[in-house]
Amino acid sequence: MDIKNTQKSIEKIFRNTVQKDHKIHNAYLLVHSDKLGIHLNIAEGSTNNIPANENQPYYVASVGKLFTSVLAGVLVEQGKLSYEDTITPYLDEGLLQNLHVVKGRDYTNQIRIRHLLNHTSGIHDYFGDKPKHATLMLEQIVREPSHFWTPREVIQWSKENLNSHFPPGKGFHYSDTGYHLLGLIIEKITSVPFQAALKQYIFQPLEMNHSYLVQHSEPLIKSDHPVANIYIGETRIDVTQHRSLSIDYAGGGIVSTSDDLLKFMKALVKHVIISVDTFEKMKDWARFFFGIDYGYGIMNIKTIPVFMPKKLNSWGNAGFIGSFLFYNPGMDAYFIGSLNQQGYHVKGVRMMLKVINTLSKCDSFK
Repeated sequence: MDIKNTQKSIEKIFRNTVQKDHKIHNAYLLVHSDKLGIHLNIAEGSTNNIPANENQPYYVASVGKLFTSVLAGVLVEQGKLSYEDTITPYLDEGLLQNLHVVKGRDYTNQIRIRHLLNHTSGIHDYFGDKPKHATLMLEQIVREPSHFWTPREVIQWSKENLNSHFPPGKGFHYSDTGYHLLGLIIEKITSVPFQAALKQYIFQPLEMNHSYLVQHSEPLIKSDHPVANIYIGETRIDVTQHRSLSIDYAGGGIVSTSDDLLKFMKALVKHVIISVDTFEKMKDWARFFFGIDYGYGIMNIKTIPVFMPKKLNSWGNAGFIGSFLFYNPGMDAYFIGSLNQQGYHVKGVRMMLKVINTLSKCDSFK
């Protein structure tokens, strides 16, 4: 296919995905490749009866973990942090007490920075784990919309209501709690709030003018478009303005636009933010899902014969709401967007893989 028909096919995949699913209220897709000469930035759906716009800001969810890991990488390059450091020098005793107990043994002092980054610490996950006595955190976000969650409060809740899973380095368990700890460690080292560190080291230098940490800061320049509605819970409640979304913090609290995310990803690919050496260290892979490994804030979609051909090999990150931010080295192409619905992480990645497959058929690639 030529470029024009390739773009039409990609747009059809995207719009059909959205239009056939009544649960999706708004969605976004950006496909960019200098190598193939393609730039497609589109939106579908609406926000409060206003048509979705390709320049509209939206929640990126766990895609934000890549930003947190990049901040950690910056501090490593400055000599202020090591991936092999234990977490104890950076956190106070009250926070560390009974943080990571497995079968009566406390492993807190054995948790290293790298364990938190690639989810191999074994620590509990406030968002995904089922609490012993309390209500699921997702339900609390909906039931208590005005509650502003500090990262310390979230970690304390996690300690009191959840069980850890295994000693550090002995397995894989996805943990948003671990990324809250990373956020606090970054604050300790930089002596500024996490949102200020994002602004100082990433948003301002890259001119990501419409990006910010939800309920914690404001964008450098306010967008002309409203933040896209996000719906969670069984009854699909709009939580866009809930103070309780402050809970996402360093694990995925960023609001951004497709264009801003492209700036970030290009800077990462071209080693503008962190060096080649640091990026290579971030590829400390642990198995996440079938065909996907997890490094330091990075998901790696790898070749699996029959199921996952080489042309789909990409790295980046994805979120629980169907958000995705990936780079395909083979095509020098970026794939960015979101379906903006709770529990759509698999559907978002599947749609993205269809788009990658379609782009691979472009004549310019062949």
